[in-house]
Amino acid sequence: MTTLAKGLLSGVALAVLALPAFARDLTIDLTGEPSSLDPHMQWNPDSYYVYRNIFDNLVTRDNDGTIVPQIATDWDYASDTELVMTIRDDVVFHDGTPLTPEDVVFSVQRIIDPEFGSPQLGQFNQIETAEVVEGNKVKLTTKSPYPALLAQLVKLSVVPMHVVEELGKDGFNAAPVGSGPYAFGNWDRGVSVTLTRNDAYWGDIGPFDNAIFRAVPDAATRIADLQAGAADLVVGLDSDGAMQLAGNPAVKTLSAPTERVAYLGWNLDKPPFSDPDLRRAASLAIDSQGIAEGLLGAGEVPMAQLSSPAHFGYAEGIAPYEYDPEQAAEIVATKADLAATPATFATAPVFDQRVVQALQQMLNDAGFNVSISMTDMPTYLAAARAPDRAERPELSFGRWSCACQDADGIAYPLLYSDSSWSRVNNPDLDVLLDEARTSLDEDVRQGAYEKVHQIVRDDYLVRPIYQAAVLYGAVDGLDFTPTANESMFLNRMSWSE
Repeated sequence: MTTLAKGLLSGVALAVLALPAFARDLTIDLTGEPSSLDPHMQWNPDSYYVYRNIFDNLVTRDNDGTIVPQIATDWDYASDTELVMTIRDDVVFHDGTPLTPEDVVFSVQRIIDPEFGSPQLGQFNQIETAEVVEGNKVKLTTKSPYPALLAQLVKLSVVPMHVVEELGKDGFNAAPVGSGPYAFGNWDRGVSVTLTRNDAYWGDIGPFDNAIFRAVPDAATRIADLQAGAADLVVGLDSDGAMQLAGNPAVKTLSAPTERVAYLGWNLDKPPFSDPDLRRAASLAIDSQGIAEGLLGAGEVPMAQLSSPAHFGYAEGIAPYEYDPEQAAEIVATKADLAATPATFATAPVFDQRVVQALQQMLNDAGFNVSISMTDMPTYLAAARAPDRAERPELSFGRWSCACQDADGIAYPLLYSDSSWSRVNNPDLDVLLDEARTSLDEDVRQGAYEKVHQIVRDDYLVRPIYQAAVLYGAVDGLDFTPTANESMFLNRMSWSE
């Protein structure tokens, strides 16, 4: 028997000994099916909840938000632009092949390749090269100093080079292979994704035999599933849903403030919101406090910038947006024909439709002509990133999270001119965003972000609304701690029954 085979058998034996004494399946109701299971493509919640358990990342955050080792056991800066990471030598992919430093380099090169077209490119495009050094070490070289690098690497999953090259992009998305605590089982399109426990996992073994992630767009159905015992955990709960669960001792609600900022994005290249006066009027028509506290009421906080107190780069001095529907209507009346231009408001089931409908009503009450377009999440995301910005919808609602707790992860993709997500083309903002992401001086970074937030506020380039809270419904026996970055780590959960 080879040394490798003995090592693998030994690892399996240890894993079996470490299995939980009691295990069962876990059924999770999502708001929709994942748009992708390739971790280098989308990271919207319904995708991230699933694939985060299939793959390991270079580093991760513990439940307190501290960056801790995962595939990289330790790291050190060789210079301001060179980060050297030591790679674990005891990790095996789900197909039985060892994870190597070459797989790490491949994963980095894949996500930073513009031709690959990752929607996450703006999070990682400061990385210039990745190379294996000193056997089990990988050196990442950035184009300039990049203080948010480690925070961004929390999201960079390691994929097996040989599988990706054999299957191609579409094939890998359909049958992903990772090294995480759960392995891909099957994907019944439009219905569910099933993951199976990786009993040979190098880290903490998951407590569930299988995890079934189901697509359940209707919130009332998700709540009914939980009440009836057909689901163990449901996402996308709102305050009304939480109240429905309050009298049932068999279930509970779990919540946490998030780093996610909800915002209304408008197309600056199309009427009516290409007009700065009408953007101001639209902003005046929006009651952020009423939405956060009156409509939602689950811990949301009105926000006047594209960052939250959970981010580095949050600015204390940005004035709240005014709510003055009468003044909004007066401004609209001066440009009534332009304001009446039909505006499509794109949305998807993952977003709280009470908020979307309230925003539509507020804008239409002021004299705009807004209609809602509901699509599935993949269609919504494709429209939001249409290569021709003029083809993007006039309005879209978003709740952006980078899972990195740094303003670079939200301001750069939404505001930088060359970003595929940005609706903005402002050279002054680009200079500030570059300064903020390349300076190693925290005071310089903070000052740049404060200027960025103020420009967005003054020119109404995007309309931040509130810092989101996350609410889950769970069976009483499930132990699960929600986090600010909204990660659903199956192997950090347990049963108390």
